[in-house]
Amino acid sequence: MKKRIFVTATNTDIGKTYTTKLLLREFASRGFRVGAIKPIETGVIDADAKDAKELFSVLKELNSEFNELSIEDIVPITYELPASPFVASGGEKLDLDKIKRSIEKLERYCDILIIEGAGGLFVPVDADLVMLDLIKEFNASALLVTHCSLGCINDTLLSKRVLEDAKIKHQVAFNCREEDENFEVISLPYFLKSGFEVMKVEENIDTICDVLYNL
Repeated sequence: MKKRIFVTATNTDIGKTYTTKLLLREFASRGFRVGAIKPIETGVIDADAKDAKELFSVLKELNSEFNELSIEDIVPITYELPASPFVASGGEKLDLDKIKRSIEKLERYCDILIIEGAGGLFVPVDADLVMLDLIKEFNASALLVTHCSLGCINDTLLSKRVLEDAKIKHQVAFNCREEDENFEVISLPYFLKSGFEVMKVEENIDTICDVLYNL
């Protein structure tokens, strides 16, 4: 089995796709054949899967073998409603086998597969599964992307505890944006005092990749 890394986050719109693209570029710069999949994307109107298209564009640039594939290989399941997969699907059972077949197909073309989740760890996928369950189903390690705005201490620690309780190997990365200039004052002091390792997506992507590859 190839190396699988599942990119999750403390919530939606935290920067999973942005982080996934950075991971792809960093691993590719080290000589790895990279791949990515967005198993489920919601809010897809007229087959315009925006996140998956961004990933596919980067993949074709970094790994020429992906030119043989289609966007449906990158995002096997889509829904129109911009909501959790459970709500967007009308409560349908997730076709997990379809996703697993896509993963197996993509792994013929790559050494490392980045799997980008949807929303946070407890986003309901169907009546029985949440996003956390998919990490275990795919036997992947995880990168938890968190934010740097007010509230990040609570959000980060809660999601990290969930991963720890599920015994999933993981690393945390902070996606700090321009508007998060107060992070150093309102949140960072706690993390430093408590001995929490603060790695930032942009500044520390090389170290993040080192850690993830060896999990």
